[in-house]
Amino acid sequence: MQNSFKHSIRDLHSFAPRLLAWFEINGRHDLPWQQHQTDTPNPYIVWLSEVMLQQTQVTTVLPYFARFMASFPTVQDLAAAEWDTVAEHWAGLGYYARARNLHKGAKQLVEVIAETGEYPTTLAGWEAISGVGPSTAGAIMAMGLHRYGVICDGNVKRVLTRWAAIDGDITKSATTKELWALAERLTPREQSGLFAQAMMDMGATLCTRSKPACLLCPLQDDCLAHAQGRETDYPVKAKKQPKPSKFSNALLIKNTAGEILWLQRPDNGIWGGLWSLPLEFVEKISGKVAVKAVIKDTIKNTDNNTDNKLSAATGNQTLEVASNEKVYETEFTTAEQIINEWLAKNQLIAKSVTKSLLDDAPIKHSLTHFHWYLTPQSVTLNAKQTTDITEALQAGDININWLNADDAQATLGLPRAMVKILE
Repeated sequence: MQNSFKHSIRDLHSFAPRLLAWFEINGRHDLPWQQHQTDTPNPYIVWLSEVMLQQTQVTTVLPYFARFMASFPTVQDLAAAEWDTVAEHWAGLGYYARARNLHKGAKQLVEVIAETGEYPTTLAGWEAISGVGPSTAGAIMAMGLHRYGVICDGNVKRVLTRWAAIDGDITKSATTKELWALAERLTPREQSGLFAQAMMDMGATLCTRSKPACLLCPLQDDCLAHAQGRETDYPVKAKKQPKPSKFSNALLIKNTAGEILWLQRPDNGIWGGLWSLPLEFVEKISGKVAVKAVIKDTIKNTDNNTDNKLSAATGNQTLEVASNEKVYETEFTTAEQIINEWLAKNQLIAKSVTKSLLDDAPIKHSLTHFHWYLTPQSVTLNAKQTTDITEALQAGDININWLNADDAQATLGLPRAMVKILE
């Protein structure tokens, strides 16, 4: 069979032995989820760690992994846990869809175990679990079951694109296919779990994004990028478009006891299932800031145009309401619409923003697809108002909590952005 790769057969055959020899001496052998030193591997531990490690560094994951294992030592424990408990354990780790899939996946795995008496034993079986893609499934097969499995995650792609000087855009399917073919060619049939861990360690500790430690690398002699002095040119990735920005007021609605109103976010969308302050989305327009408050009772009595003005109850500033901007209406949850309408009726609209743009908003929080600028706004309610807004939200079947800042952080699953506001 003709060799379709850029290296010689000798280079390809010697890749795994060189890497494993390096890993034995220099690799990490004390991570709590590693299974290569046991004869009875635990796929639950590997699955949990692999989900947590997606787009997240080991140092960040370690305390979260320890908390999960203390509270949910088995997949049955995780499956039986309430979502709020799982969310509270995950809060701050980011990419919250992973937590949703983890909880759903635990329930799926419990069903598989109840039916078959064991965890899935095939790649397809693992890929059928929510949130498990080909690389995660390969890692579980290799490291969690000590069977043959191939991984091709971000660390592996970086090592391979440099070693083989693969100059295709790694976001394109053709390059992905090429990388998987090379990963499969290099992964030994025996010790594929050890090889997978070694490849991840190589990418995490030596073949890093910037300043790779090439002089310590066991693959430097035939690394094509190193030979060309172009290590940091790989992997090739299309230049990202600048992230758009969104702007919001985060409403600290307090009762007379100093407790703050918290809303549970819908399952779908940003921060699904976590707890958040009510948000009031803001639109940047020609030198002013317009708050799209969805205040229907106020707007319906005014002319239907973009020049509508709404005086803030707490000052003489005016807010320009862009009533024809449908995009901002879709940003609001039902709970936030109820709150904004209720505040308008009771003339308790938060202070208007006096800056022309919110570039200097006190809190910047970056998510995958956009930057979020959050400006805290405080409103204090009397006892009757607290009862009224609570009843209005409960009538809308909204999950709410009145808790002070410390209790909220201790008992609710809060996204990191909310913690930033409290801090």
